[in-house]
Amino acid sequence: MSKNISVKKALFEQFAQVAKAMAHANRLELLEFLAQGERTVEVLADLTGISVANASQHLRQLLRAGLVGSRKEGQYVHYSLADLSVVTLMDSLRTVAESNLSEVDHLVDTYLKTKDSLEPVSHEELLSRSREGLVTVLDVRPPEEYEQGHVDGAINIPLADLKRRIDELPRGQEVVAYCRGPYCVLAYDAVAELRARGMEARRLDGGLPEWRNAGLPVA
Repeated sequence: MSKNISVKKALFEQFAQVAKAMAHANRLELLEFLAQGERTVEVLADLTGISVANASQHLRQLLRAGLVGSRKEGQYVHYSLADLSVVTLMDSLRTVAESNLSEVDHLVDTYLKTKDSLEPVSHEELLSRSREGLVTVLDVRPPEEYEQGHVDGAINIPLADLKRRIDELPRGQEVVAYCRGPYCVLAYDAVAELRARGMEARRLDGGLPEWRNAGLPVA
């Protein structure tokens, strides 16, 4: 019995290493960016607004926990998610927080639902309607993220370019916008801009990582 207990505790220690690696807002943000595709330390530091030294330290902790992989090319170290199970883990963490922390609801209601209170489009609905040609799928992430993978058939117009390029979207058809994840403000702002221009628009439930993790078509 004591041997079984010691094995269980040893396993829990390993599980705790994963939990410990995720227990920092900066590391969660790094994982969200890596869920879009491979990045160098320098690019990740710029995206998250932290120093290269801090980004490198956080990434090494994620690497030790098996959440990311790395490769070196010349002077640069490139990081990527270990596999799609990391996306599943992040989704589970979000679900638990949404269900049990009132502050999450408060933040969503205060900062996101004021931009868009409509229910997002489910994966199943978007897949069905896009196959019938009833919707335009809009990816508002930067081009480099779009090029590393996007919802099959999606048009890429980064949010910063949307006002200037809005005429590229077909009129008379609903637009479904998505970006990096469920709380990505880019999609909320895109939907608000499209509606202000008199277009029918909704958000996708989640972003590209969740779509890919569900086994749905990615180009």
